[in-house]
Amino acid sequence: MNIMRELREITHSPHHLMVFEAAARHQSFTNAANELSVSQPAVSSAIRQLEKALGVRLFTRGHRSVVLTEAGDTLYQDVSQGFSRILETARRLRHMERNRHVTLSTSTAFANYWMLPRLSNLHARHPGIDLRLQTTDKDLDLSEEGVSLGIRLGKGAWPGYDCELIAHEVLFPVASPHLVDRPSDIRDLNTLATENLIHLEEPYRPRPTWKEWFSRMGANVKDTGKGLRLNDYALVIQAAMAGEGIAMGWEHVVAPLLEQGLLTRVGSWKLETGSGIYLIWSNKAQLSEQAIAVRDWIIETATD
Repeated sequence: MNIMRELREITHSPHHLMVFEAAARHQSFTNAANELSVSQPAVSSAIRQLEKALGVRLFTRGHRSVVLTEAGDTLYQDVSQGFSRILETARRLRHMERNRHVTLSTSTAFANYWMLPRLSNLHARHPGIDLRLQTTDKDLDLSEEGVSLGIRLGKGAWPGYDCELIAHEVLFPVASPHLVDRPSDIRDLNTLATENLIHLEEPYRPRPTWKEWFSRMGANVKDTGKGLRLNDYALVIQAAMAGEGIAMGWEHVVAPLLEQGLLTRVGSWKLETGSGIYLIWSNKAQLSEQAIAVRDWIIETATD
């Protein structure tokens, strides 16, 4: 039996059943229209077509209200129960799908230089976990987006979230070893300010600028507009390794690159901003077992 074909023949359109359910639940065509984001005449038309297809009246129309007839009430009980079962199954399937993988929302730079070098360790510890890195230039609402975990820079207080410190925000100049391997060493901040500086200009998330860094280090340096300007920190790091200039290095990101000799520190200056890099997760919904395992692994790895 072709259920959908017969249902279309009997009801004219299965969509009319959705309109009928809303109208019957509200006992109002107007409220049903508001819920479904359609016009009130569209609801009235759908109900009339459904009544014509079934050959029975489903509502008794009053001046400002509608009341289910006996036939309408019979149909409403079955339609309501049917939609409720479909909704419950859909919720269960969506929950199962979300639990199959863990999504970490983070910047491109953190994904490239912090997470990717450590993924083999995660897979060795938890071979059954499907971790997906979602890179973004905005701080997403994790619960709204269905994202398990996120990385954020701040003071450790976000309403609706629990968090754990991954690293303190520490900033210092870095460059390619080939760029700074020369006789004219950079010995003071004024000399540093005259070098080719690579600037990060993120459009949505505020990040410390070179001007702010110099100011907090005690030097009054103006931004003359010179230097390469990029809107993604991963590109800033790539440009620095390519010898395009001196970049501001976030310690938690550039540490492995320093160890590998791909970057080197410029001078001995270091700024601890008082902010930190945090792993966050929504406290509005319970994390899956897989997400808890990833969360605990990131915290343990950062501590080590």
